[in-house]
Amino acid sequence: MSDATTTQTTTPEMWAPTDSQLLPHGIELGPSHLTVRSLERALPWYTDALGLTVAEQTPTSAQLASIGGEVVVGLTEDPEATAPGKTAGLYHVALNMSRLELSRMIRRIVQAKAAIQGASDHGTHEAIYLPDPDGNGFELAADRPRADWPDWNEHPGSIQPQALDLEALFAVSGDGAIPPHAEGVTTGHLHLHVGDIEQGLAHYRDIVGFDVKFQMPTAAFVSADGYHHHLGFNVWNGVGVPGAPDHSTGLRYWSVVVPAAEDVDALAARLAAAGTETTRDDAGALLVPDPWGTTLRVTARD
Repeated sequence: MSDATTTQTTTPEMWAPTDSQLLPHGIELGPSHLTVRSLERALPWYTDALGLTVAEQTPTSAQLASIGGEVVVGLTEDPEATAPGKTAGLYHVALNMSRLELSRMIRRIVQAKAAIQGASDHGTHEAIYLPDPDGNGFELAADRPRADWPDWNEHPGSIQPQALDLEALFAVSGDGAIPPHAEGVTTGHLHLHVGDIEQGLAHYRDIVGFDVKFQMPTAAFVSADGYHHHLGFNVWNGVGVPGAPDHSTGLRYWSVVVPAAEDVDALAARLAAAGTETTRDDAGALLVPDPWGTTLRVTARD
């Protein structure tokens, strides 16, 4: 969704209230792996501002998680990397957490004097937007209970984001000391730049198998199991933009975890039938490029 307090003024073109997803029920999003220029520069932002902890580290990579949680962000150092410019690729990674943890995280961000780009209330969730030191975009989000989500089909205007009540969110964590380490952080959704919305839908809806939640002329939002969106993609970098060049900061891959190995195989078969070339990594995960070379990594939970 929009990464600022200003609203999108275009009414969505279509709605999809029925469940037509080809993906199995019970998917989750796994870690997103990003390229940074310097681990030494990047890690303090992730650990001090966000409160994530280093679960594993090598001289050129790091895996980051919250206390007792799974890895949500992987970093790989590439000193030759530069900003990708107006290309397809990462718009932002959304990290989900409780409202209390989001309140604490905002306080950590302020204490670390990290830049914030925007803040929005989407009805379904409250969100803060900010870049890491390499410009990789992040959304920090707290979902409202699903029963409280607005019905976009009955009330299309509710899709427009509102200004976030930062004062109320600050108050959730009180005036006491803030724990230095985040708890309960998961990956909520990804948002990508693409070169064409219909081509994106042909890939992510028709082959990968997400269900469309809503669509505008310049963006589409898709999900599984009725979630507000697991993936958004837009043409805000321009229609027809190419994929990011080699040695770019940004997204190396994002991840979906499906319930069983046969679900991975079913997706692989759909992709093969559609003429999409895929590969498997050393762990047996399915690597799926979209039409602009952005890679989705699919693994099984079992």
